[in-house]
Amino acid sequence: MNANWQVIVPLIAFLVLMFLVGMYTARAARGSEGFLQDYFLGGRHLGGFVLALTMVATYGSASSFIGGPGIAYNMGLGWVLLSMAQLVTGYFTLAVLGKKFAIIARKINAVTLIDFLKARYESKWVVILAAASISIFLFSATAAQWVGGGRLIESFTGVSYGVALFIFSFSVLVYVIAGGFRAVVITDTLMGIVMFVGTLVILAGTIIAGHGVPTIIHKLSIENPNLITPFGADHSLSPLYVSSFWLLVGIGVVGLPQIAVRAMSYRNSKAMHQAMIIGTFVVGFIMLGMHLTGVFARVVMPGITVGDKVMPLLALKVLPEWLAGIVLAAPLAAVMSTVNSILLIVSSSIVKDVYINYIKPDASEAHIKKLSFSVTAAIGVLVFLAAIKPPDLLIWLNLFSFGGLEASFIWPVVLGLYWKRGNASGALSSILVGVLSYIALDQFYPNAFGMHTVVLPVLLSLIAYIVGSLLFAKKHPLSELL
Repeated sequence: MNANWQVIVPLIAFLVLMFLVGMYTARAARGSEGFLQDYFLGGRHLGGFVLALTMVATYGSASSFIGGPGIAYNMGLGWVLLSMAQLVTGYFTLAVLGKKFAIIARKINAVTLIDFLKARYESKWVVILAAASISIFLFSATAAQWVGGGRLIESFTGVSYGVALFIFSFSVLVYVIAGGFRAVVITDTLMGIVMFVGTLVILAGTIIAGHGVPTIIHKLSIENPNLITPFGADHSLSPLYVSSFWLLVGIGVVGLPQIAVRAMSYRNSKAMHQAMIIGTFVVGFIMLGMHLTGVFARVVMPGITVGDKVMPLLALKVLPEWLAGIVLAAPLAAVMSTVNSILLIVSSSIVKDVYINYIKPDASEAHIKKLSFSVTAAIGVLVFLAAIKPPDLLIWLNLFSFGGLEASFIWPVVLGLYWKRGNASGALSSILVGVLSYIALDQFYPNAFGMHTVVLPVLLSLIAYIVGSLLFAKKHPLSELL
């Protein structure tokens, strides 16, 4: 396949803009007070609009723009209904964590989620287990995003997957290493805008190509009546499964470190409240628009066998090539924004939470800076190697990491904030039971009793937290702040 320059040029312009942002924010980081605060948290100065869009862009990943619409293409409107569980993501996260989490994080000078866990539970093993969980599950999430970025560039440029993967990897690593969290949130704001506009354009283009919504729905009903029901084309979306999915992509998102850390970084209460409103609207529009587009694409482009190629192929069919290049920056933006956030979370868990806390507490800022850059780059290279042979549908890899992180962190974080009697024994029990039961069920008994796999591990980890805390009651210094 020959490279399509009318598509490529807008994408190159987009990547160049991201490079410039990384260079600019690198200057700002060099002139700021405290490398760790700025590199991993952006100095806690996010306004409401920026906070909303960085949460949306971080959460809206390759699954939202590539894998999700690909599944919707096969499953029908039932998957659109299921995807709308994500509507409450930003609102619920800030409502639960919000003020309390940010206030405590400032008082204890927490830069990462594990900083909070360390101060709350005063346990080396809680920190190590938490860092290990982040490294394992976020590595798989990062690999999913890397695959998504590579497939996108491959689909609309004509280069091979290996070359596309290298272009994507290099682009992301340059501006993440250069600017850290400050670069991430500024680019996330730009990416969030691109994602919103791109969703609107691709949905409109698909509806026009399909000759209107009534015609599309009529053709879907003729092909398979189940495509326009809540139960999916193969009738696999039972009410119990759909309801349980809300835990995974709705309320359980509180346990995702890459989302929770945003609740530390806003400027003030006004910014938080603005972000709750803006974020809910933007998430709702993007998730509804992209998944509807995936379903409608079945009429416009029947016969696509690889779900992850639905959106790139659809954009090239229903839009002018130059506009397709701009619109396809939306899923690329989603992938890049998620990747850069995850990279910083993983590198901070290694550098800040393990190395500085337990290996070399007296490390100089110059040494920390060099190590942070090196670790971030090393993780990127490892993920690149892992993504060379991609899975068939990356959404399942991404959702696996979601479930593992939620089973690990939801109760140590939420009950650590709101239950004074929670302690290190409870947190350790919760993380171990949650992670081990999730991996075991995922491998040997997925979707037990018709529910999503994450439900039972989350319930078991809750029981483990309560029982462990009550059996080994201990007062902690943070109790007076709770």
